[in-house]
Amino acid sequence: MEKIIEQLLKELGEDPGREGLVKTPSRVKESLLFLTKGYREDPHKLLSEAMYEEKYDEMVILKDIEMFSMCEHHLLPFYGKCHVAYLPDKKVIGLSKIPRLVEIYSRRLQVQERLTTQIAQTLQDVIKPLGVAVVIEAFHLCMAMRGVEKQNAYCTTSAMLGAFRSNSKTRMEFISLLATRKSF
Repeated sequence: MEKIIEQLLKELGEDPGREGLVKTPSRVKESLLFLTKGYREDPHKLLSEAMYEEKYDEMVILKDIEMFSMCEHHLLPFYGKCHVAYLPDKKVIGLSKIPRLVEIYSRRLQVQERLTTQIAQTLQDVIKPLGVAVVIEAFHLCMAMRGVEKQNAYCTTSAMLGAFRSNSKTRMEFISLLATRKSF
């Protein structure tokens, strides 16, 4: 990978032997491996190792999960907040597993739409709740730094499965709870 990055620097008109760039191929390699570490993690295993029998059947919501990803079209970052809810059906999962699931899928080359559905579908497939809802709000540097160069535009995507899709009251409860902010 370092040789490819060195060649890229040459193609851009740089001298990879220049003092400030000598270690850049190694740094970029390590950075890319970190930013794409989600390819080397198993989201199904993560969730299946943290499920617990529980007679709780109300909405569980984790809001404002910070997420960072890389646009697969331009290899530029997009970042924002992810909100996840599910309606348990005899099983709950450890709360920390939801942000870890977001991390696994966001640390891959992505489009926001796919990221949103992957998180929702994996939760649905593994823990089999009555429903799952995922909303992501993100700012895309590929839109801000190049192309249309819009500095204040952000994208919101959602995935609603099960009761969140079929029951408008459940969906609206989730949406209204997203609007409430609590400071601790």
